[in-house]
Amino acid sequence: MRRSNCGLRLLALTAVLVLQGCGAVYVSPDVHAGAGGVTVVPMTAESVRLANQSPYTPRAIPVAFSQNVTPNDAHASRAIGVLPSAGNAPQPSPMITRIPPQIDPGPYRIGPADVLRLTTLPATNTGTGLAVQEAQTTYTVQDDGMVSIPAVGRVLVQDLTLAQAEAQLFESFVSARIDPTFSLEMAEYHARTVVVGGAVAAPISVPLTPQPLFLDAALARAGGVAAADLTDASIRIYRDSTLYQVPLSAYLATPQFQKIRLLGGDSVYVDTGVSLDQAQAFFARQITLAQTRHQAQAQALGVLNAELDQRRATLSTQRTNFQDQLALDAVARDYVYLAGEVSAPGRFTLPFGRDATLADALFSEGGFSSQTGNPAQIYVLRAGDGGAVTAWQLDARNVGNLVLATQINMRPNDIIFIAEQPVTRWHRVVQQIVPSLITSGAGLAAN
Repeated sequence: MRRSNCGLRLLALTAVLVLQGCGAVYVSPDVHAGAGGVTVVPMTAESVRLANQSPYTPRAIPVAFSQNVTPNDAHASRAIGVLPSAGNAPQPSPMITRIPPQIDPGPYRIGPADVLRLTTLPATNTGTGLAVQEAQTTYTVQDDGMVSIPAVGRVLVQDLTLAQAEAQLFESFVSARIDPTFSLEMAEYHARTVVVGGAVAAPISVPLTPQPLFLDAALARAGGVAAADLTDASIRIYRDSTLYQVPLSAYLATPQFQKIRLLGGDSVYVDTGVSLDQAQAFFARQITLAQTRHQAQAQALGVLNAELDQRRATLSTQRTNFQDQLALDAVARDYVYLAGEVSAPGRFTLPFGRDATLADALFSEGGFSSQTGNPAQIYVLRAGDGGAVTAWQLDARNVGNLVLATQINMRPNDIIFIAEQPVTRWHRVVQQIVPSLITSGAGLAAN
């Protein structure tokens, strides 16, 4: 009788093991080619290229995150209004010869109203390779000494040399994560000028450039001296609240006087009369004009700053509202789903404005364990037309193939699946068998 019971027990145990081996207790998920219209495609450089041809436009980040706060030139112009005119120059009187000190101002330093030319070399994809195409843009230095460059922001360049401004822009490009391949040059000079008036053919305001501006060149730019009687003629220079004067006869006879170097802010007046008061009145009007312009610019700058503050507040509110909606999952997003032997099954959110790869989705969520996951069976499942499914299979037993994971781009609703190791499957079978054996054995023993 005992032998009969032992035989029954052995038969029961054998039946349990057979059931386990047949998968009656544990069902292992896997990817089966042909079942349900599934096509398995080994992941290679060529198949990755084909997979990436699937059309997809990443969701764009809201405009508020890409806008820069830039001034509105129309507002500044309205604030400045109409500036007074210096009027026609009066007829000053002769003075004792007195020449201004010769000063070397050093390298040219950028100032408001100067125009900079920025040349970039963006790379474009022509289909057959990358092509580099030169692009030039000009930027006017604003009253606060800054230039506003899209995607970079406002950069202070006032009182910098061209080389220093180029270095400053380089740092700004790097900080904004933009390719700092560019060149910078002066397009127009407006920050520093010399006013030439009086008995000249055409009164003019001459901009200073890196090249020195001498008195003879400034008079030539104004068309030369235009006076019938040069007996009492003289050239007066107003600089830094001081009046200098050179008789025209001495000027014509002395090359040293002709090469007097002029500085920004100088006023040159060719005088053929004898009234010093009139000359002083001319320079006083120049001073008043400069002060009025400065006050108007200060007023415009105040209006500009108020406008910029308002724009910053608006952008900040838009960004905060969007981030709150994002935190509440109230913003439409695209997802990739992770299943199988991944470390953290769930969904990976595709980023704004760019593609994400298999490596991004897999390893940003913890990757997978090589103890339970089968590196030879890493799949990207993608639904096609008519219900067909393509399973791009990555065999990562050769670690070099993981490079392909950084090249294949994800698409919305892709499923990343990693099959289990064979030993993991049997381990899980045993985990389910053991409780059954204990229960069966206890029951048999009771009988």
